[in-house]
Amino acid sequence: MNTDKQPEVLTERAQHILKVLVEGYIQDGHPVGSGTLAKRSGLDLSAATIRNVMADLENTGYIRSPHTSAGRVPTSQGYRLFVDSLVKVQPLESGSIDGLQIQFNANQDTGTLVQSASTILSRVTSLTGLVTIPRHNPSSIRQVEFLRLADNQVLVILVLSRNEVQNRIIQLDDTISADELQQAANFLNECLVGKDVSAARVSLLQEMREHREDMNALMMSAIELGETTFGSAANHSEDDYVIAGETNLMGHEDLSDIDKLRDLFSAFNRKRDILKLLDKSIQAEGVQIFIGSESGYEVFGDCSLVTAPYSIGEGQLGVLGVIGPKRMDYERVIPVVDLTSRLLSIALNRTGSDSQ
Repeated sequence: MNTDKQPEVLTERAQHILKVLVEGYIQDGHPVGSGTLAKRSGLDLSAATIRNVMADLENTGYIRSPHTSAGRVPTSQGYRLFVDSLVKVQPLESGSIDGLQIQFNANQDTGTLVQSASTILSRVTSLTGLVTIPRHNPSSIRQVEFLRLADNQVLVILVLSRNEVQNRIIQLDDTISADELQQAANFLNECLVGKDVSAARVSLLQEMREHREDMNALMMSAIELGETTFGSAANHSEDDYVIAGETNLMGHEDLSDIDKLRDLFSAFNRKRDILKLLDKSIQAEGVQIFIGSESGYEVFGDCSLVTAPYSIGEGQLGVLGVIGPKRMDYERVIPVVDLTSRLLSIALNRTGSDSQ
């Protein structure tokens, strides 16, 4: 959670004033002035002394003055110091823990558990919940079957290792008979059994490049049919995530600008940027927090992302977290994200052992 820039070390008094200012801004959403800080700080300091400390905090980049307001608000650097050193995260109350545990049903499958975790994060924090789909070792192909549905429409049945079956419908440019489909399936099964989906597609493309001139029409059709199938399967199986509570962001004044919201929702739909951002957390231990530009993506410049990995056994399968405004209640959000990752891990371990 460290940034490249090394900020100036603050005195204990300055850190305390910054802490009170950040907490006040998170709570009220209004710039915090010296008079308010003098009342809330608990220190025997005059408003003038507080103003001097605030001036130092502003000069070193921890707070700023929005527009012409007499008060100050935290910068990303101020939030960073706050979450790294000043926030006091309290364990959740037993009632809250029990409430979360109940929502992870032992009889749910993996997909339902992941969706539940995303929904729980969104509902409990009033932010947007994100959970990546578990990342397993690639499944290998056990069998390929084709079923003709219409002249140019084919149902593909992929039987994979771990007893996984995937069905998808593909559209063909040309009509192909049931007999030709069976021969194509026989050809692909002979070539591809034991390979994972991505390797199957690479193998087919290489076969087409190297032996195109020697192929008869049926072999060419089989290769093209397989490339369509496994190209679709590879895209289908890419790392993905589930999301819940996108509209929660509309209720936060910091993100109420319609253009910012449009860009955020576009990023949610595009997924690529968020997946790369979540990837930064999967090998980390415990809760990670990205504030504003630390994400590396301009679209998240006004947001914070709080994440934690989840796992089965010793292997980390994915990442979950919440995204919201930088002015989020970190003291409350951090333990919710942490506990949800632990509960999801427990539920997935239980589901995995029950299925063995």
